[in-house]
Amino acid sequence: MKINRYQDISQIDKEAKKDYIDRHSAFVHCESSAKKGEKFKVKVKVGDEYAHPDDFDHYIAYVQLWNGETFLAEATFTAGAMGNQAGNVEVDFYIVPQKKLKLTAMAYCTKHGLWQSEEVVVEVS
Repeated sequence: MKINRYQDISQIDKEAKKDYIDRHSAFVHCESSAKKGEKFKVKVKVGDEYAHPDDFDHYIAYVQLWNGETFLAEATFTAGAMGNQAGNVEVDFYIVPQKKLKLTAMAYCTKHGLWQSEEVVVEVS
């Protein structure tokens, strides 16, 4: 399966391409440091400037959180979970880190496939 990756949309001229890339891309939002053994919040948001559809045949089916090659968590959705309104899927994951994290998120669109976020490094002390 092809993995799509975010591109800096400020460098793209065509509005339709900006919309396509942004609304499918997963973004990891969290603090840059965490305490070993303590609960740590990681927000994954799909899309930033543009909303993703929530139609019966075109929606975000799941969002995953990874630490390097280690799968940490997943949230799954069905069509209509966002009220059949375009929007940005957001998921808060709570993990308990033991060492430095290299977090990425994956989002799967039923029409446009798998999208991977940029890596976010979290120092753990």
